[in-house]
Amino acid sequence: MHQVKQNNTRHISLAFFLNLVFTIIEIAGGLLTNSIAIISDALHDLGDTISLAAAWYLQKVSNRGSDKKYTYGYKRFSLLGAIIISVMLLVGSVFVIRESVSRIFAPDEVNAKGMMLLAVLGIIVNGIAVLRLRKGTTLNEKAVYIHMLEDVLGWIAVLIVSIIMIFVDAPVLDPLLSIGITIWVLFNVYKNLKKTFRILLQEAPRDIDIDKLENELLKTEGILSIHDLHLWSLDGENNILTMHAVLPGDTSDSFQNVIKTKIRSTCEDFGIRHATIEFEAEGEECVFEEC
Repeated sequence: MHQVKQNNTRHISLAFFLNLVFTIIEIAGGLLTNSIAIISDALHDLGDTISLAAAWYLQKVSNRGSDKKYTYGYKRFSLLGAIIISVMLLVGSVFVIRESVSRIFAPDEVNAKGMMLLAVLGIIVNGIAVLRLRKGTTLNEKAVYIHMLEDVLGWIAVLIVSIIMIFVDAPVLDPLLSIGITIWVLFNVYKNLKKTFRILLQEAPRDIDIDKLENELLKTEGILSIHDLHLWSLDGENNILTMHAVLPGDTSDSFQNVIKTKIRSTCEDFGIRHATIEFEAEGEECVFEEC
């Protein structure tokens, strides 16, 4: 587990340094080639470099264990990183679309050969980060992955368009390409933000069938019924369950321990790492109103 946490942080730190170096190269290259697609992406990347730094820091914080201040630990801090980088992508996308639309009606000549060289470099640099991030499991990593994958696909598109413009005088392809990339980015940002806010609002994990879980738990010897079952996720990976189980009044302490072990085993089969279980004797009144 410790190694996984280290890898999560290293993946984002790699993305940060690659993005920082390439942003500097991209700004210079965009000015030299007079390409709005490259310049807008460079400014977009500059903002993302800042958000990547925040995401990196928050990912490190999320790896801390629980304490008296945050008794469930700091795992949800990684969600803040996902939100920050998503918001930066949204802001950058608005700028890109605005500049691209103006260029459609008044396209400028661009240095197609320079664009092609930058595109090749962009594919290599961002491709390295994508290969490292594609196995990321946290929403923070997935948000960074979306950004880096967007860059790779964007540079592939820039490469194709630049080759076309070497042979065909069509500068309008540059802003059209920029808009197309931005629409794809917005679609993926929307999906990632939607999932992030579901977790923050404590929606039950969609990959866990609660009815099936309850049925499996009710098969446990000694359990008469289950109620007050709550299921949520800390960060999209670590799922938490609390529940009340009604047992026969004569159930011994030793057999209660056996039941708890079986309940936790069933929960683990469903991807639930933390289960809090309260037993009630048959006929005992539950003190919670919703019961």
